[in-house]
Amino acid sequence: MILQDKIAIVTGAGGGIGSGVAELMAKQGACVVVNDAGSNLDGSGTSRKSADLVVDKINKAGGVSIANYESIDNFNSCARIIQSALDEFGKIDIICHTAGILRDRMIFNMNEDEWDRVLEVHLKGAFNIIKNALPHMINQKYGRIVLLASISGLRSTGQANYASAKEAMVGIARSSSLELKKHGVTVNAVYPGGYTRMVASIPDASKDLRQDISGVSQLLGNTMPEESLDPYNNAAKIVYLCSENAGGISGQVIETQGWDMSLYSSRIPSRHIYTEKQWSLKEIEQLVPRALTKPEQDLTVNM
Repeated sequence: MILQDKIAIVTGAGGGIGSGVAELMAKQGACVVVNDAGSNLDGSGTSRKSADLVVDKINKAGGVSIANYESIDNFNSCARIIQSALDEFGKIDIICHTAGILRDRMIFNMNEDEWDRVLEVHLKGAFNIIKNALPHMINQKYGRIVLLASISGLRSTGQANYASAKEAMVGIARSSSLELKKHGVTVNAVYPGGYTRMVASIPDASKDLRQDISGVSQLLGNTMPEESLDPYNNAAKIVYLCSENAGGISGQVIETQGWDMSLYSSRIPSRHIYTEKQWSLKEIEQLVPRALTKPEQDLTVNM
């Protein structure tokens, strides 16, 4: 078992990808804090039911887990999540941040609260839980952090808040991995896939994105069966990134959808133009359209 004697916290573990990760971590020997506030998809409401169901399933299968119902959008709440792991298990080795909400709307119709709430849960939530965990990870010179990003950050409409928050996970992973390397802590971002309640709610304006996320069979030339859409297919890949075996992987963006696993390259210039003197506006007008303008690849799948 690759997580034997490890202590993990999984945020948003009451369903979808998070519950699959928590369950597999427990099967692989980890003691798991199943964190979920039990909110609706838009972040409203609370319930203990979802976290309790996952904990019950893990423990009945012979695993070890406890439930935690704190909301990660609050710094002090995240301190209590960490403390619950310390009180019950004595340390913290793994953070897997899967919690999230949606407030989808075109940006010209989006209000300030819809923007703020999504970033509070995804982005500030990531900072809150990481910041509270790091003193313990640094002290023991070991830690694994996996953040769920999304291909929505690359191309989507009606989700400017969600896309911004999710692509920010990549920035956190890229930057903090450099800072934490000497402390034995890895940080990676994952582009997951599968037909979850979030995918089901993607606006019609981003129908092509929904097909990219859930239509794995079509994207790969109908070579993969419908079972590849199960969000639990992400779990083994994420659990591996949380293991000692993945100590050499950090600051990366890895896609885990379906039965596929892909490493995304770092952003590098694909084209450039230069001059030995200061640019004039006239030169820019002449050169940019033919030298730097590049049509985007059309990945739309027509159903």
